[in-house]
Amino acid sequence: MCGKDEVRQKLKIARRLFQGVARESADDAVFENFMAAYSSRKSFFIYNSFADEADTKALSAALYGMGKRVCLPRVEGENIVPAPYGDKMKKGAFGVFEPLGQAVCADFEVTVVPLLAVNSRGYRVGYGKGFYDRYLSAAKTLKVGLGYYFQLEDFDEDGWDQPLDAFVCERGIFYFGEEKSSK
Repeated sequence: MCGKDEVRQKLKIARRLFQGVARESADDAVFENFMAAYSSRKSFFIYNSFADEADTKALSAALYGMGKRVCLPRVEGENIVPAPYGDKMKKGAFGVFEPLGQAVCADFEVTVVPLLAVNSRGYRVGYGKGFYDRYLSAAKTLKVGLGYYFQLEDFDEDGWDQPLDAFVCERGIFYFGEEKSSK
């Protein structure tokens, strides 16, 4: 079984190489799978995709266009805070565009989480800064990871890792935890 650092490096390369029509088709399928399962919900906290992450821009725009409450993350010190989608944006410390608006103190029905890998128990490998694990440890929300099928990987999680409830990819939705038992 691989360690997290090894998985992180392997999947960064795999995502970078996943391009063109195959990637566009996968992003379309991820969008359709997510919308079919979760678009009836009212509030969303969605990572703002950049570089070679599974695309969330179409998802945020579609949900916002349906009148849903949509927020994007902004880094403040060691934490992420939700701020309204549609506000002015600026490039943040990690090169990701972040909303400038007032932080929102509320629970969201669905939080969409970035990942480099996810294991069969619903634990994810992120970028190693712990922003989402800290946020999710206190949030009352459905935790949904977005990615591509090849990001399913076997690794051991750490004690501070927060498990996802579901992983949406181009091949469908993998359910974990409470989501699994309700399906």
